[in-house]
Amino acid sequence: MSASAADLIKDLPESAMLLADKGYDANALRTAITDQNTWANIPQSLSQGPDLLQPFLYKARNLIERFFNKAKQFRRIATRYDKLAENFLAALKLVAIRIWPRSYESTS
Repeated sequence: MSASAADLIKDLPESAMLLADKGYDANALRTAITDQNTWANIPQSLSQGPDLLQPFLYKARNLIERFFNKAKQFRRIATRYDKLAENFLAALKLVAIRIWPRSYESTS
């Protein structure tokens, strides 16, 4: 398990759910998640046995990933001009407002 993954999950609250892609499919990570009384929704490789993935939750993770990929098209977000977290969050909210109507029109 990579050190960064261990650092990311150490603050997960009890009974939380971790949504991740196949890159995080490791037995050590799954064991660490289970030891914290949390639940992982990570697609398993075929060699690890039956997949316990919940497709509707994985789809939600994919929507979030798509949002951040669209947000990175805005230079201010991609280059992280804002050094303060509050300013970066405000810029991200403005980008979300700009992205949302376009994604809503394409689905309806």
